[in-house]
Amino acid sequence: MAKHARRDRKFRFLLAGAAAVAASLPVAAVAATSGPATTPPAPQVQPRIVGGDQASIEDYPYAVFLTDAKGNQFCGGVLVSSSAVATAAHCASAVSQSDLRVVAGREEKSGSDGVVARVVRVWTEPGFTDPGKGDDVAVFNLDRRLPYQPVKLPSQSDTSLYNAGTNATVVGWGRTSDGGARATSLRKAVVPIVSDSSCLSSYGNYDAKSMVCAGYPQGGVDACQGDSGGPLVEGDTLVGLVSWGDGCAKPGKPGVYARVGTYADDIRAQSQQRGLLW
Repeated sequence: MAKHARRDRKFRFLLAGAAAVAASLPVAAVAATSGPATTPPAPQVQPRIVGGDQASIEDYPYAVFLTDAKGNQFCGGVLVSSSAVATAAHCASAVSQSDLRVVAGREEKSGSDGVVARVVRVWTEPGFTDPGKGDDVAVFNLDRRLPYQPVKLPSQSDTSLYNAGTNATVVGWGRTSDGGARATSLRKAVVPIVSDSSCLSSYGNYDAKSMVCAGYPQGGVDACQGDSGGPLVEGDTLVGLVSWGDGCAKPGKPGVYARVGTYADDIRAQSQQRGLLW
């Protein structure tokens, strides 16, 4: 059962444009272009907002998206300080650091507003090897301070944020259906937190310490290709980072997120590092 779940697992990652060929390859093939080989995950890369609505960047000023040096969006992220972004660890290994760009304050992907920052330091949770094994968390330190409100981080004692049935909101610029059209602007969707026991019944490799699930039993609303690393929030508090799932919005297959409450102290500490002296 666990082996079958691993084979079908889809990351919520998308590499477009000049790297479109890479998006159709197994994750191991993509990662091999930007760093040392790790244990190869079996599924192909994928993530997005399905069943959601258009969102305003003014309501989610901490939401950012990641591009390569040519401007191709492939993941999401979230401002955790004026000069640091949290995202998924599997996004951090997709593009070389010198080619990474963070776009903040921009609602339409094709727009020219907002700020484009370079990444001067990358930290990845040390235990990370594969999203399906947890620890899918990274922090980017930027080459400048950004004039946008960072998200609030929880403490490890904020366990009520993860109560089953609590509504959370996921935002991103990913696909609007599994393998479908790419979103051109920021989108949002409300998804309820799923109990650990229910998520374990959906995914045999689910780890309640490092992961949290959100979605509806009947499916229909979810993150998808291109949303990896984007924020799952309750109010303005970050509870998850888009990580992986079985396809997008399937019945009985909720989205799986990195459980930020577990990593909040690490994220805070890494967000205070400085890649450059201003």
